[in-house]
Amino acid sequence: MKAPQAPHVLLVVSGSIAAYKALDVARGLRAAGCVVTPLLTQGGAAFVTPCALGALCGQPVQGPGFGAETLGTAGQGPLKDHIALARAADVVLVCPASADFMARMAQGMADDLPSTVLLATRAPVLVAPAMNPQMWRHPATQANKALLEGRSVRFLGPSAGMVACGEEGEGRLLPPADIIVATLDCLAQQGLVAGSGQEGAPPCLPQATEQDLKGRRVLVTAGPTVEAIDPVRFISNHSSGKQGYAIVQALVARGAEVVLVSGPVALPCPAGATRMMVQSAQEMLTACQQALAAAAREGRPMDAAICTAAVSDWRVKSQSGRKIKKQGQQPPALELVENPDILATIAHLPSPERPPLVVGFAAETHDHLAAAQAKKARKGCDWLLLNDVSPQAPGGSAFGADTNKIVFLGPSAPQPWPSMGKDSVGQRLAAMMGAFFNAG
Repeated sequence: MKAPQAPHVLLVVSGSIAAYKALDVARGLRAAGCVVTPLLTQGGAAFVTPCALGALCGQPVQGPGFGAETLGTAGQGPLKDHIALARAADVVLVCPASADFMARMAQGMADDLPSTVLLATRAPVLVAPAMNPQMWRHPATQANKALLEGRSVRFLGPSAGMVACGEEGEGRLLPPADIIVATLDCLAQQGLVAGSGQEGAPPCLPQATEQDLKGRRVLVTAGPTVEAIDPVRFISNHSSGKQGYAIVQALVARGAEVVLVSGPVALPCPAGATRMMVQSAQEMLTACQQALAAAAREGRPMDAAICTAAVSDWRVKSQSGRKIKKQGQQPPALELVENPDILATIAHLPSPERPPLVVGFAAETHDHLAAAQAKKARKGCDWLLLNDVSPQAPGGSAFGADTNKIVFLGPSAPQPWPSMGKDSVGQRLAAMMGAFFNAG
């Protein structure tokens, strides 16, 4: 009988530059009480050593040239270990999964220990891809992904951003914290670790095939706004757009039709979403109003609006058409006027333009909870997610970071979430929306 206090994770490390992050994943899973058995492909061994991986897993590494494949004869001794490993696993995590390894999985190849174990196991399989964005978008890779999803393989990412070769796009390995959370959640679904309903437990991540938002239409704002002072200067903020874009990815994965209104960011449009790029707060408000009105006219109004954008509160009353020059020792006097409140405007629209669910974000640096509660009441939104963006924010959750520490404000008492990657925040919010729209 498997011991609930020591769930067994098989960690398959394939050939990707992101393989070094598997060391952090292994360490985190062990800290959570898991037994982690590492399986290293020949390509993976080119990036991380068996010594380092085995030390962090606390288990001998299995794979080409070492471990179970070095001794024994067929059907006895170490060469039958692929069956024993497959049966002992509570979950198999492929991290990272290269394009080549995904293709081999899709074709059912079994020419080394890791691929043989994947064929023999009945345990859930999680795959965390990492590769060049062009390779990820290639039709062959996408076809392999679809084929594996059809076999109930769950994909964790990839996320968008800069990859090792310097290109920007979707193909980065998810942050190790996100992968750890997803793996623990998979174990929680089997009753082997604390479930998502318990305080401090990891958020529940959906199966790749779960489509509980199919047919739902969602408007999302993301990124900063830019308010021009003159042709070369502007007022803005440090928002990267990462959180909003992660939410869009999670919504699309659950079947939602998403319209993304984005300020200037260095992120590609998430696959499956429709994006409108804007600069100023007024442009963002106009784009949102047009999208909401158009959906209402079509007879399919938006079901939700999620305002994650960091909108500039102020703009210059009179923008200069020319670059403002220095005039002696006196700086120019800038008269500022207040920008429109996009979240409040959407929340107070009449039906059917006002979505049934309006979600806001509150980025605060002090008096966090009191300020967020007042903002929720003032704006009129249904849910509000508070995040600390002060320089002292725990876990590096300020603007531009890959993690967030959220306090969820809904109809009941505030709910603190554990610190997690922004991808996990998006998945948790999308899961809550799925439950909201499918309740009863």
